[in-house]
Amino acid sequence: MNYFETNVVKGFLPEIQPSGIVAEQPLGHTLPLVELLREGLPFQEFRALQALLAIPEEELGRLLGMSAATLGRRKKAPRLTMAESERVVRFARLFGLAMEVFDNEEETARDWLKTENPGTAGERPLAYADTEFGAREVETLLGRLDHGIY
Repeated sequence: MNYFETNVVKGFLPEIQPSGIVAEQPLGHTLPLVELLREGLPFQEFRALQALLAIPEEELGRLLGMSAATLGRRKKAPRLTMAESERVVRFARLFGLAMEVFDNEEETARDWLKTENPGTAGERPLAYADTEFGAREVETLLGRLDHGIY
């Protein structure tokens, strides 16, 4: 699956990528995304992220803080919760940043996110990013890699 063809990215994420794009946007440009997150993303965004990361649905569910039972319920519900939606965006943003760092090489970005890394205390960056603080640390690590500091 091509990174740029998924709804997760095509729909709204390029506006919030942690690159120069954000600085060029007018103040309040993320309001549509905030509103969408508040009402909850459709479950299809879960599927799009799963395909993007190429991981089993159970693993993505765990990363998003869902038990197996909750995941089963979400499949039948029209929308994810606000917290789950924010986590979908978190992981999509990390993938987008990894794509930027690794010159749009999808497989390289995926592999990096799924491989244990000393910069994330020996954990896989995807697993380390299961909290907002961990996600910021992964973003920092990717930024360091991009600037040749690591």
